[in-house]
Amino acid sequence: MKNVGDDEADVENGKFDKEKERSQKSSRIKVNNQALLSGFAYCLSSCSMILVNKYVLSSYDFNAGISLMLYQNFVSVLIVSSLSILGVISTEPLTWRLIKIWLPVNFIFVGMLVTSMFSLRYINVAMVTVLKNFTNVITAVGEMYLFNKHHDNRVWAALFLMIISAISGGITDLAFNAVGYTWQIINCFLTASYSLTLRRVMDTAKQVTKSGQLNEFSMVLLNNTLSLPLGLVLIFVFNEVDYLYTTPLLRMPTFWVVMTFSGFLGLAISFTSMWFLHQTGATTYSLVGSLNKIPLSVAGIVLFHVPTSVENSASILFGLVAGVLFARAKIKDRTQS
Repeated sequence: MKNVGDDEADVENGKFDKEKERSQKSSRIKVNNQALLSGFAYCLSSCSMILVNKYVLSSYDFNAGISLMLYQNFVSVLIVSSLSILGVISTEPLTWRLIKIWLPVNFIFVGMLVTSMFSLRYINVAMVTVLKNFTNVITAVGEMYLFNKHHDNRVWAALFLMIISAISGGITDLAFNAVGYTWQIINCFLTASYSLTLRRVMDTAKQVTKSGQLNEFSMVLLNNTLSLPLGLVLIFVFNEVDYLYTTPLLRMPTFWVVMTFSGFLGLAISFTSMWFLHQTGATTYSLVGSLNKIPLSVAGIVLFHVPTSVENSASILFGLVAGVLFARAKIKDRTQS
């Protein structure tokens, strides 16, 4: 028979188990809320950045995409440096050895941003999102030849659908612009090159840092800081200086507000993508990124009154669905490997 002490122990154990179960449930809810909040913040900042850039370049008719990129990167450097000085975040010091290793990938990074600005000026947002699928094709081929990585049939089928949707979308695009499409194709090659070389450069760069690590904040600071002198050179190469002297836009306070807001959004994408990736994982991150293109394309068509047809809308929808299928195929491919 149990004595009184045993009964008290059972009651205490029961209370402990209930409290433990309650704490586990609350922590699980907290993690889910963090994932939802970070995912929403990432989607909102990503969509807003592209739409605001399109608004600056098209609605304001601002013909200086490199200057816009330079100002956005300057805002990012200013904010990250301030947070680092205040001790809110930690960043690696920019040594000459680190700069020499990172400089080649930074050239690709700047080229990727500049060509994105150029293409966005001439092409509507929906077609830009569809044409960006070419990046996945180039990256998959690059992984196969450079890293001997093989993809299953589902991945190649999704990539084939992306190519078909991009070609049909270009043919049926009522606002087709050869210059914009050329810049976007170049952007796809540079974006794929950036993703293919970044991992190798990161591993090499870690070896010359003081801590032996290179966190995301340090990479944001490194990329944006090194882009400033290169951006200044490109402003003179593309003769944007004369345009900046003559344009009345720089004398409009509202224009500077929009420009500065775009700089905050650029930094917000970096922070929210890291936050979301930390709360979920690479698989969810890639799938949400593909799904994110659907509302972005619709918003681009509605907000900027893009002329479209049934055929073009079907091609855009086909390409967006192909992007989602590609993300799911990659997830299954990664799980099996």
